Parts: sequence; structure tokens; C-alpha cells
Amino acid sequence: MFEKNRLSDLSWKKWGPYVSNREWGLVREDYSANGDAWNYTNHDIAESKTYRWGEEGICGICDDLQKFVFSVGFWNKKDKMIKERFFGLTNGQGNHGEDVKEYFYYLDSTPTHSYMKMLYKYPQNAFPYDDLVKTNAERNKNEPEYELIDTGIFDENEYFDIFIEYAKESQNDILVKLTIINKSEKEAPLIILPTVWFRNTWSWGYDTYKPQLGSEEATRIEVDHKDLEIKNVYARQSLKTLFCDNETNCEKLYQSPNPSRYCKDGINDFVINGNSSAVNAKDIGTKASFFIDEYFKAQETKILEFRISDKDLAQPFDGFDEIFNQREKESDEFYADIQSGITSDDEKMVQRQAFAGMLWNKMFYHYNVEKWLKGDPAEVAPPKSREKIRNYDWKHLNNEHIVSMPDKWEYPWYATWDLAFHTISFSLIDPEFAKHQLKLFLFEWYMHPNGQLPAYEWNLSDVNPPVHAWAVFRVFKIDEYLNDKPDVQFLESAFQKLLMNFTWWVNKKDNNGNNIFEGGFLGLDNIGIFDRNMPLPNGEHLEQSDGTSWMAMFALNMMRIALELALYNNVYEEMAMKFFEHFLSIAHSLDNMGDENFSLWDEEDEFFYDAISSGDGSHMYLKLRTIVGLIPIFAVEVIDDEMIENLPNFKKRMNWVLENKPELAALVSRWEVKGQDSKHLLSLLRGHRLKRLLNRMLNPEEFLSDYGVRALSKEYENNPYTIRLNEADFTVKYTPAESDSGLFGGNSNWRGPIWFPVNFLIIESLQRFFFYYSPDFMVEYPTGSGNYLNLDQIADALSKRLSAIFLKDKNGNRPFNGQYPRFQSDPDFKDYILFYEYFHGDSGRGVGSSHQTGWTGLIAKILQPRFSKKEIARSETEMPEETEKPDGEKAKL
Repeated sequence: MFEKNRLSDLSWKKWGPYVSNREWGLVREDYSANGDAWNYTNHDIAESKTYRWGEEGICGICDDLQKFVFSVGFWNKKDKMIKERFFGLTNGQGNHGEDVKEYFYYLDSTPTHSYMKMLYKYPQNAFPYDDLVKTNAERNKNEPEYELIDTGIFDENEYFDIFIEYAKESQNDILVKLTIINKSEKEAPLIILPTVWFRNTWSWGYDTYKPQLGSEEATRIEVDHKDLEIKNVYARQSLKTLFCDNETNCEKLYQSPNPSRYCKDGINDFVINGNSSAVNAKDIGTKASFFIDEYFKAQETKILEFRISDKDLAQPFDGFDEIFNQREKESDEFYADIQSGITSDDEKMVQRQAFAGMLWNKMFYHYNVEKWLKGDPAEVAPPKSREKIRNYDWKHLNNEHIVSMPDKWEYPWYATWDLAFHTISFSLIDPEFAKHQLKLFLFEWYMHPNGQLPAYEWNLSDVNPPVHAWAVFRVFKIDEYLNDKPDVQFLESAFQKLLMNFTWWVNKKDNNGNNIFEGGFLGLDNIGIFDRNMPLPNGEHLEQSDGTSWMAMFALNMMRIALELALYNNVYEEMAMKFFEHFLSIAHSLDNMGDENFSLWDEEDEFFYDAISSGDGSHMYLKLRTIVGLIPIFAVEVIDDEMIENLPNFKKRMNWVLENKPELAALVSRWEVKGQDSKHLLSLLRGHRLKRLLNRMLNPEEFLSDYGVRALSKEYENNPYTIRLNEADFTVKYTPAESDSGLFGGNSNWRGPIWFPVNFLIIESLQRFFFYYSPDFMVEYPTGSGNYLNLDQIADALSKRLSAIFLKDKNGNRPFNGQYPRFQSDPDFKDYILFYEYFHGDSGRGVGSSHQTGWTGLIAKILQPRFSKKEIARSETEMPEETEKPDGEKAKL
């Protein structure tokens, strides 16, 4: 297993797909006085403006510090500019927020990026930039987005399929292959511009060292950089090389003198306008392209080959095909082992593309807030207003790492709670990378000194659900299974820092010190009646069912980690006890708020709601049934007697609490009542409340869709929820797809669609409950059907509903492809999978960010069998279904 062996050698990850799909319109590239990031840089400006914090490109690769970048540009001889970057709308231009308007697909990648493959579909006619902007601007929030396929540009198949593949001969020797297919019945021209450049670090004012590219022949570009092993970039065929500098065209953008005669857009100006003075005739610079001018006959396929190497090679393309074939074979072998328990070819294909999307969405992320606020020594000093612009209280933050992104076009920055879910799927193929990602955000150059984790660059101080501890323990257990040994050092190190984060939550997000937590929008954007980050008048504040439930889950996660560590060091028994008691206190507070003993559980509706608390101690439910009321399900942990017996100090203290504080334990925990096989349950829900919540969750007229659990009850489709607060009316309607509200950003919508992260946690929580309760604990599924299943069977059924979004149905259609028949039937589209941000609550159609293989990449974990191949065979002959191993034990991934 060559790829598995390479995983232990970090040098094989030196080069990878770490280039953003979009650098324009980002906070870290915004040096405006007012923080208007979307307009300070835009798609067209990007052609001429050099970036400060990162680079962008089509199918780009770079080193892990992004000193040197390779990407590919194209020109169909009709576009207004070279296609060097993917086009899309800004948040303000789209009727449902920002949106990429291109079709590209991630098809394969090994964890070390020894082999990678993607597909880009490039139109042969002029790209409809203006049409996409104009038509979307004319549409309102009740109309669908106007997509590239809607323009008709693909109607006559007048486009190129461009397959881009990489194969590493060694750590610093990378082969590149472009397979270009003319899909039309007509001859078509195409200029191909494989491009390399250095990130401009010399103009900042810290280090003036300037590397150089040069060429003495049309098929080779020489690379001279003191910190890089790369020496040459080779092309098997090229008419000429073109050189300019990665410098801003200040004259074009700002009507001021240029720092260089040859600017970043010089190659574009030469190719589009024939301006030979825009490129350096001496064939030197800091940006360079091979120039390849081809005509393709109807349906013709051509293959172009390149090599980025640390060697001086007389015959750089000797053995090229053999290396490619070997690396592709190794990728197949690696995934064959991962997928050994999957029998369906369709499931294997979907899972492999999910892994590919996650691996391609790794990105070099650089952001030093202090330098960003001050500006660089060699640049014009920023305006005074930037001293208090966004993120000014995060001056310690200094990120310069390879980080898993949600989507390198729509979200080319990390989101902390997204990333926690990313690591679950990553741990199946590269557990070391998964662990490293979780540790990054606990380091002092990410975590705030007060213990808060950074949310995302638009507002580092926003609050995401505290799922980091859950992910740490989950990844720890998966890693233990795969490597047959526990990484206790990782777990202990993460636990120590998570203590700080837990303390921050307790100190900052418990408004009254009563163990009822607020948190604001908590990653759920417009789930509420109003913006939950908004301060309420008259001293009122929001008591959040989800904020409190997330903290109960956090406490249980910390307790479980401490119990695990206590098996190696009994000092941690005290910490386990601390979190045991803290959980009980949170659970008690959820049912006993204030002097009135007000509970966030409404006995009349049998559902958890948010509530508004007034200064006089009164409370009012916000009786809107959303996923917020289901989040208490997530706070569940099951511990068996054997572990307790091995931890005598914990057992002694636990018994004291149970004897002396019976009101805490008796309310929710059922700790004193042993389940099957002498297991103990800690949960916010006793059996009755669990069944009542599931009664609503599994009701097709409310939360249960054919494709998972909706974020809002379908009840509000025909009966919108309305409430009057402070002389204003608020209405919430079930909207299963694109949002009709601008409440919380253009493309935010938790008012009906299906979201993978919460669905995944529902499934795992049901599996934990099943581990405690016997298989005799049955629930009607679906509600009203008269059919009853145990909790494990329901978890499995929900997994199948989520999987159905991507898999072919009985008609051969994939629901995520939605309203476009061509995507369902055309062999050049139908088996390429896009992993959207969320999905239509009724049809399963993909909505929002189209390449968010981040948390939607959880489908890879969902499709993975719960047993290893050996254990599957054993279970079929020896073990009834109800004795499946619990979450966290070694026999189950």
C-alpha cells in the first residue's frame, strides 16, 4: 500500500491543491476605510491587482507556504479576458447571495496528493459575464438563481471538457496532464496558458528578496528561488513563453505610476489585445506562461503534458505515462481498501468524489490581523478608521497553514464548526491531518487568549456551536481503530486547551450565571424569528434552547475525554467529575429557570423552545418549531460499568453526588438505572421526552423529508408563524430551498432545507441512545405510519435518506441535480457529483454553495460501513443487529 506508507512522510504533502479558487472580495484582502470587502476587490479588478494574503487560480497547486504557484489559464478567442479564475457573483449581486457561476468537479485525490484529478467545463463562446450579473440583479428572493446553464451556453455542446491531472514522481517532482475534449460538432480554437508565478512578498517592506523566472527555450521555464527545491517547469509542446511580473497595474486601477514595467495582467494584455510591450522580451519575470495555440476538430481529444521538477532533465517526459498510470493505480488501491465493505459501485463513486472534494478544498490560509490592521511598511498607511475595523480585538491571530476550507470559492476561509465536521470524514483517509486540523485552532495563534475559538474572518468573534470537543474524541477513536493504538498525547493536549474554551463559554455566554446559554445565531443564521445576535430592548435577553443544549453536549464530551484520559492517568478522574456535575447543573437549569422554575421544555407542545426572559423574571416562549428544539438530543453519553469500576475516585464522587443531590440526577440522567449490559445514560432526555421529540422529528408533515431532517417544520408552509414583539410583527414561513429573507446574509437559510451537520449529529445521537436502551425501545417511523423501529434502525433509515440525495434513484436520477434534466441524463454531467451547502427540504435539490464538500463531505462517513470487512462477516453469523458496537468502541468506525 504505497499511499498509506507515504502518509507518514510529511514531505509528500509539501505540494498540493492549496490555491484558492477566489481571493478577491475577501476580508483579508480588504484595505478599505469602511470594511467593504466585496467591492474593494472584485472579479475584474483581480486581473490586475496583486494580492497580499494569498493567490487564486483554476486547478492550481502550490507549496505549503505558497511561495510558488502553478495554475492553468484558457482563452477561447471570444472572452473579454483570459479565463484565469472562476467567475461568480458577489453577495450583493446574487438574489440569494454570492454564487460561483462555473461548472467544475473534483474527481479524485489521494491524501498526499500524489495523484489528483478534476474536470472543468469551459464554454467555446463568449462567457456571459454581463448576462449573469444583469439577470440575477433583476430577480427577487422568491425567484431561483440564474445559473450558467440557464444562459444556453451549453445548449449546442459548444464547450471543452478539460480534465486536469497531477501525479508526483517524487516529493518535488510533479507531472501535469491536460486532457482536452471538444464536445461540439464544430471545430473550435483554444489557447492554453499553463502559468507559474511567485507570490509577491518582496513589496511588503520586510524582505526585499525577489526570486526570478527565466527561459531560453519555448518549452522550459527556469525557477530561481532561494527557499524552493523546484528548478524547472517543462512543457512537451509550446510556441513560446510569456513573462511579466506579479505586480499591480497601478496605472490601470488607480491612475498612479506602476512599480514595474510589466504588470500582473501583462500576459492577458498580450494574448487578448496583442500588446507585445506588456510582456518582457528578455524572457524574465516573476510570472510566466507557456503559450499553446490549438485548434480542435469536432469531438477531438488532445493531451498536453507538463512537469514541475527539482531536477535538470534532458528528457523530462520519459516514463511520463508510466508514472501517471502507477499513481492512478495506487489511488485505486488505496480507496479499494477504504471501501472494502461497500458493495454498490454508485456508492463507491459518490464517496470517492466526496473524499476528492474535501482534499481539493485544502488551502493555504494566511492572515495576520495585526499586520492587516496596521498595513505593511512599504505600503501607504491605512486610514485611521481601520484601527477599529472588524477583528481589531484579534491582534494575536497569525494564521499561515494548510487548512480545510468549506468551499474555496464561496467560503475560501475557515469556519470553525464546519471544520470540526470535516475532520470526521478526513479521519477515514488521513487521521493525522484530521488531528492536526483540530489542534491548529487550539494553538495560541488561533485561539483567543480568553479561550474563544475564531469563527471565520468576516467576524472572528462570532460564536459557533462548541463541537470541537466532540470532534476531538470522535477523531481520536477513529484513529485508534485504524492504527490499532490510541494517540493519548493528542487527546490530552487537546483537552487542556478545550478547558480554556469551556471556561470562556461559561464566563461569556451565560448571561445570568444560571447555566442557560445564549450564544447568538450559533451558526444557524436565520433560524430564528429575528436575528439572534441582535440585542433586545428593555433589558430582555434570549434564553436559547440550542445554546444550552450545545453546552450540555460540550460538558459530556469533556467528561468522556477526561474518563478516557483517566484510564492512563488517574488525575483526570477529578476533571471527569467536574464535567459530570456541570452537565447535571445545565440539565437541571434547562428545566428550572428562575423563581418560576420555568423550563425551556414546553409541556403543552412537548417541544423545546427558545424563550425571552424579562428583567422582572418573567419568561415567554418563542413557539417556533425548528431544529433548535431537536438539539437537546445531541447531549447524550453512555458509560458502561467496567469503565466506572476502573476509576474508583470517579465512582466514589459520583455516588456522593447521586446520594446528596438526587434532584439533579433524577431529573434527566437515568444514571442510577442501568440499561442493557450494565450501561449508564447521561442525557437531557428521558424516554418520554425523547419519544415526543422523535414523534415530531419523524413526522413527514413536520421535520421528516425523503432526504433527511428539515431545519424547520413544514407545518409553517401553509401556516406561517407570526408573533408581535415590541410593536413589530415577525413572520417565519417554511422555505425549503433558497431563502426569501435578508435577515442574516444573502444566502443564509435554515428555514426549511436539509443540512448535513445537524442530520449527522441526530444519527449519531440515536445510535448512542440505542446503545443504552434495549432494542425493545421502539418509535413509530414515520410518525402516523403504524410502523415501529428501534433507534438504531431509525438512524440507519435517516442515513439512507441523506444518501439518496446523491445516489441514483429508480429512474436513474440524482436528486441533488434538481430542476435540470440535462444534468440527470447527459453522460457528460450525470455522474459528476456536486456537494452543496444544503438541500431542498422536499426535493433534495442542491442549494447554496455548490462545492461545499466540507461538512456535506460527511456523506463519505455516512456511506462507510459501520463494521470492518471482517466484523461484517462475523456479525452475519454470530451477532444480532442490536449488539452492534457502540459509538466510540474499537469495533465501529
